[in-house]
Amino acid sequence: MPNNTRPLNRQDYKTLTLAALGGALEFYDFIIFVFFAAVMADLFFPADIPEWLRQVQTFGIFAAGYLARPLGGIVMAHFGDLVGRKKMFTLSILLMALPTLAMGLLPTYASAGLAAPLLLLFMRILQGAAIGGEVPGAWVFVAEHVPARRTGIACGTLTAGLTVGILLGSVVATIINTTMSAQTLHDVGWRIPFLLGGAFGLIAMYLRRWLQETPVFLEMQQRKVLAQELPVKSVILRHKKAVAISMLLTWLLSAGIVVVILMSPVWLQKQYGFAPALTLQANSIATIMLCFGCLIAGLAIDRFGASKTFIIGSLLLAASSWMFYHLSGAHPEQLFILYGLVGLCVGVVGAVPCVMVRAFPPAVRFTGISFSYNVAYAIFGGLTPVAVTMLMGVSPMAPAWYILGLSLVGFALGIVLREGSGEKTL
Repeated sequence: MPNNTRPLNRQDYKTLTLAALGGALEFYDFIIFVFFAAVMADLFFPADIPEWLRQVQTFGIFAAGYLARPLGGIVMAHFGDLVGRKKMFTLSILLMALPTLAMGLLPTYASAGLAAPLLLLFMRILQGAAIGGEVPGAWVFVAEHVPARRTGIACGTLTAGLTVGILLGSVVATIINTTMSAQTLHDVGWRIPFLLGGAFGLIAMYLRRWLQETPVFLEMQQRKVLAQELPVKSVILRHKKAVAISMLLTWLLSAGIVVVILMSPVWLQKQYGFAPALTLQANSIATIMLCFGCLIAGLAIDRFGASKTFIIGSLLLAASSWMFYHLSGAHPEQLFILYGLVGLCVGVVGAVPCVMVRAFPPAVRFTGISFSYNVAYAIFGGLTPVAVTMLMGVSPMAPAWYILGLSLVGFALGIVLREGSGEKTL
């Protein structure tokens, strides 16, 4: 296993760089859909249905990707715990690249009728299965390569890398929206980001050839201490507390990113009348700041521990999100600053994977994280856009209230972690 006291070496940096880059390209594939949800709602559903129903159906297909995550994640994690981290880490890329490429070639409702949204749904499900194995696998992979006292910054770096995928999606969306007319975008422009995504995925798969199996897995293999029973059975029966904490942390991670980073540009357009190009530019700034926030959270958890990191980080998230949602309309000149600040504070999620990695023993670590993370993400990540959209019928400030509630969850988890849960390196 890695020496707990040594500093990060050249091989560690290479592993982190390749893992983060590959994760960024794969995450781009998964989230690019949300940046073109409005135009795809027009193209893949009948024109004679109400606008709100079209949006709900589109976000329903977006949610299907999340709902497919648990099955794909648990299957890949099962083999990751039994036959090796690296093999599953590479397979997940291929399973993402091919459906993304296919989405860019799909017929629309006008030419294929009901088959169009059904094919879109199927591709989204395949994407969900792939990302379900990618994210937990990546966290386990990097955490098992570095010294235990550097797990926080390793996981924070990787989470920042995944966030770069969101930034890449935002940048591509901004370029396409600012260089194409609405008609060109409607006719062919929306296909470009998906075709690019397929190419990105294949590049990422190639890059992962240079990664090595983790020292932790090789040692378990040598000592013959790999899981002797079905890993998911062991997780459910013997690690209930770790699963519960990991699921609540996943709620903080998933809903924070979905609401603040993915949904807010459209909310700003509809609530305050901001131009789409302006909100996408602001979103890019927020996403860059989120990357820095993840790195800061990773450093903080290594230096100060999980409890202080989540207590302080959650309070900052509550304050910054409340300011962002309530002041952006009254002070449009402050939009970039307000969005950037809340993006930085959402970065507290960069500390989440470190707690989860430490919560499960190596023999069932991949499965434990994958089960907890993907089941919780399917519930909270998938249903959050639908829930917030429906709650906006009650209050236009629904996103602000949702993030405030989420911050309270993070604060409470910080107190629970203070009692020792998740603080120990197993």
